[in-house]
Amino acid sequence: MITDFTIADCLGTIRDEQPLINCVTNAVTVNDVANVALHWGGLPVMSDDAREVDDMVAGAQGCLLNMGTVSEAGEEAMMTAGRAANEHGVPLVIDPVGVGATPTRDRVADALVTDLDPTVIKGNYGEITALAGDDADVRGVESVGEYADVAETAVALARDTGAVVVASGETDVVATADAAYEVTAGDAMLGRVVGTGCMLGVTLAAFAAALDETEQAALAGTLSFGIAGEAAAAGAFGDYEGPASYRVAFMDAVAGLDGADHPDPDARIERVVEA
Repeated sequence: MITDFTIADCLGTIRDEQPLINCVTNAVTVNDVANVALHWGGLPVMSDDAREVDDMVAGAQGCLLNMGTVSEAGEEAMMTAGRAANEHGVPLVIDPVGVGATPTRDRVADALVTDLDPTVIKGNYGEITALAGDDADVRGVESVGEYADVAETAVALARDTGAVVVASGETDVVATADAAYEVTAGDAMLGRVVGTGCMLGVTLAAFAAALDETEQAALAGTLSFGIAGEAAAAGAFGDYEGPASYRVAFMDAVAGLDGADHPDPDARIERVVEA
């Protein structure tokens, strides 16, 4: 047995605890990020002003830093929020959006994962590869190219940073310093909606805020997100005609998922690297 949790239990814990999640995130997807946090059962707050964000994070149970739209003020707010999270023992999720695309993003991402102590680092295959110092092909904020060794790369990054690493792609990878797991869940429609990576980031923040074990939170959050994507694609939360209506169905799936009818997590999670 790889896991010792059920999706139903994890979702129940989040909804019972209603963790406050402070998100310093990008302007493109801020509303979707807030709604996904709420639909899982968390309480989202989008404080991104360096004058107050440390106080907000001090009272939160989770913190997300997403560098999708990099600015000087945003960088200051992320660093301030991250330091507050570390100081107060608040689980910190870092989403280094677009790292590998420009020197500015490379510098900001490096500072976030070296000057701060992240709990979870989440990125697509290209971003995780670039952050680990390997060659990656990132165009804008999209990962292109082939990454056959992404599981080993994620383990190496986990060792370097002490974080649990989630590499999202056709098959998601969750890695610690000792092992990597492939999580088979999701649907191709998720890739046709802008911001699903950002939504996965806040999902991981909500799960890490409510669950005691970070590895379990990363596996359960990644799997739950994928299952919601499948349920929406199957029409369980209404018919859809394309990406826009699928996005609505996906939001409803996150809000309506209970985990009761889904298979044991071990049926969807496979250990692929073990140190």
